Amino acid sequence: MVPAATTPMGTKMLDDFLIRAGLAGIGVAFAAAPLGCFVVWRRMAYFGDATSHAALLGVALALAFELPIFAGVLLVALSMALIVTALNGRSLGTDTLLGVLALSLIHI
Repeated sequence: MVPAATTPMGTKMLDDFLIRAGLAGIGVAFAAAPLGCFVVWRRMAYFGDATSHAALLGVALALAFELPIFAGVLLVALSMALIVTALNGRSLGTDTLLGVLALSLIHI
C-alpha cells in the first residue's frame, strides 16, 4: 500500500496546506508587527505576560466563588489594567510595574 503523502492527491493537499499556512503566517506578521512595535515603544513588553497571570488569578477566584469564569477573568484583568494606569506616572518604569504585578498576581 502506498502512503497518502506520496500519491498525487496527497501531494496536492499538502501543497495547498503549505500555501495557505504560508499566506496566513504572512498575514499574521503584517497584522502583529505594528502592534508589537507599539508595545515595545511604550515599554509595555510584559503586558501580555501580566495579563495572562491576572487571567489565571481570575480563573482561580471564579472557581473558588462559583462565578462564571469569564466574569472572574474580566474582573481581575480590568483591575490589573486600572492598577497599571494608576501607577504608571510614578518613578517605576512600565515594564518594572508589569513584572511586579505579574508576579504578585500569580502568587496570590
